[in-house]
Amino acid sequence: MSVFSEVPQAAPVAVFKLTNDFNNDQFPQKVNLGVGAYRTDDSKPWVLPVVKKVEQMIVQDDKLNHEYLPILGLPEFRASASKIALGDDSPAILENRVGAVQCLGGTGALKMGAEFLRRFYNGTNNTKTPVYVSAPTWENHNAVFANAGFEDVRPYKYWDAEKRGLDINGFLGDLESCPERSVFLLHACAHNPTGTDPTHEQWKQIAEVMMRRKLFVFFDSAYQGFASGNLEKDAWAVRYFVSMGFEMFCAQSFSKNFGLYNERVGNLTIVTRHPDHLKTVLSQMEKIVRTTWSNPPTQGARIVAVTLNSPQLFAEWKDNVKTMADRVLLMRAQLKEKLQALGTPGTWNHVTEQIGMFSFTGLNPKQVEHMVKERHIYLMASGRINMCGLTSKNIDYVAESIHDAVTKVQ
Repeated sequence: MSVFSEVPQAAPVAVFKLTNDFNNDQFPQKVNLGVGAYRTDDSKPWVLPVVKKVEQMIVQDDKLNHEYLPILGLPEFRASASKIALGDDSPAILENRVGAVQCLGGTGALKMGAEFLRRFYNGTNNTKTPVYVSAPTWENHNAVFANAGFEDVRPYKYWDAEKRGLDINGFLGDLESCPERSVFLLHACAHNPTGTDPTHEQWKQIAEVMMRRKLFVFFDSAYQGFASGNLEKDAWAVRYFVSMGFEMFCAQSFSKNFGLYNERVGNLTIVTRHPDHLKTVLSQMEKIVRTTWSNPPTQGARIVAVTLNSPQLFAEWKDNVKTMADRVLLMRAQLKEKLQALGTPGTWNHVTEQIGMFSFTGLNPKQVEHMVKERHIYLMASGRINMCGLTSKNIDYVAESIHDAVTKVQ
């Protein structure tokens, strides 16, 4: 009798299973629209030119070594990461009310924030505080907060399936009706999976209700720069909330906008009302880090820090990011154009109205199944597609396949 005999088989992670199924498919025209990573027009991963350049600089720097970093991470990385989120001229930074924790990717930043809030928000070890995530949201959001010990993770209204856009009235209604001091996880830009963001005016409405009802703001910023090609535009919501006086957490990922997927480069930016409060928060964050990963890795963080702290490299990086964003925008425009030319039933304006890597196509589960089984085009069951999976070589086939699915399957 093995001590492991009663361990049940866990369900596979959907997006990785999708990629595995794609890799095993021998169909010559197969297309992978599921993977959440940038691809070139040749369907290849892209190492950013600026990243290659900085990696060479690091290799040739004899002053560097592999000693432990401070528990909270590389100081120049943490500071520069927070600055691109909040802006160099952020009053919170100038008033010493901003701190940060280097984390293992955006997921690690979410985990750190969740662990801290469970221990210290609304009292010690409070597992009963409601945590709200958008409906729909990235699948890991629910799991991260549940695994941190929160017992009440709830959805808030976000997606209007009929209009294929934001359900702002439902969103505001849930903000008004939730318990005071609830935690709300907000997508800073390029909402995953819908690609639908609030307008500036809608963000202002959201902020007004959240301030009045004493709700805690936890931003997930995974796509800054990658969404629109403009760092400031993609950070607008985060900076507006800071300007309104909110205390908040902001989980940042550098997987997409630096192409550092497997380096796991993340940052948790913390904004407090008083500098003294920041010191106590960071002291507790050290304790959580110490028992989680003990000490963070240096390579990816150093690549980001060197890039962000050199005016020349920073400018080059922004050009690289814009290259990626522009290709996504081009694919959106062309997919919409081709679907309209085919006379595909329904409206497809949402393809270009959405932003970022992902598009919520509106395809239902049966139509998705048809796409996978009959057309060998792999996408999530929700109908979410990665626009980077489209190329000049496969976009006609994808558009024809969507047309085929929509016309044949209800």
